[in-house]
Amino acid sequence: MASDLVELDRRAVLTTMATAELVTLDDLSRPTPCAGWTVGDLLAHMAAQHRGFAASARGDGADLAHWHVRPPCPHTPAEYAESADDVLTAFAVPDVLERTFALPEFGPEVTVRGEQAVGFHLVDYVVHGWDLARALGVDYALDPDAADPVLRIAEMVPDGPDRDAPNSPFARALPVDDGSAPLDRILRLLGRSPTWPDRPDR
Repeated sequence: MASDLVELDRRAVLTTMATAELVTLDDLSRPTPCAGWTVGDLLAHMAAQHRGFAASARGDGADLAHWHVRPPCPHTPAEYAESADDVLTAFAVPDVLERTFALPEFGPEVTVRGEQAVGFHLVDYVVHGWDLARALGVDYALDPDAADPVLRIAEMVPDGPDRDAPNSPFARALPVDDGSAPLDRILRLLGRSPTWPDRPDR
C-alpha cells in the first residue's frame, strides 16, 4: 500500500482540480455537504490544507501560518489549482513517505511519518472531492484502486466530540452498512450522507 499512496493521492488531487475548473463565481456561494461551508469556503479549506501538507513535506509544516485560510479574495479555482500544484510537487520527491511531517492542527508537537501523512491527505481529497462534486451537481467516481486503502484509513479516524468543533472537516459518523459501496461507507464514516442534499440521512 505504501508504494502506491503517492500515486493514489496524485490521482485524487487531479480529480479535484478537474472539478474545481468547473466552478464559476456564482457557484462560490453554493452550499456543500460540509455544514456551514459554501463552495468558496470549501475551496479555501482545501487550498490551505494543500499548502500545509506541502510545507510539511519540505520540513516547514510546524508553522501554522501555512495551514491558515488566506483572507477572502474570493477564493477561486485558480488559487486552488496553484495550491494543488504545490502539494503535488512537494509529494513527488522519492523519499516523501519516509520524511517526518508536522501536523500542528493536531497539536504543536504532533509529527507523523510521511506514509501516514500522505494517507491522511488522500482521505481528505477523496472526501472533499466528493463534497465539491456534490455541491456542483456533477458526478464523482471513487478511484477503484483507492477504495480499500481509503476505507481502511477512514475506519481509523476517531469519532467523537472533536467532530462537533467549528470548522471541523468531518461531522459525526453516520451508521454504516457493511454491504454498501466503498464510497458510501467512507462518506458515512466521515459524517457525510451519500444522498446529500436529496433527503436527510440517519
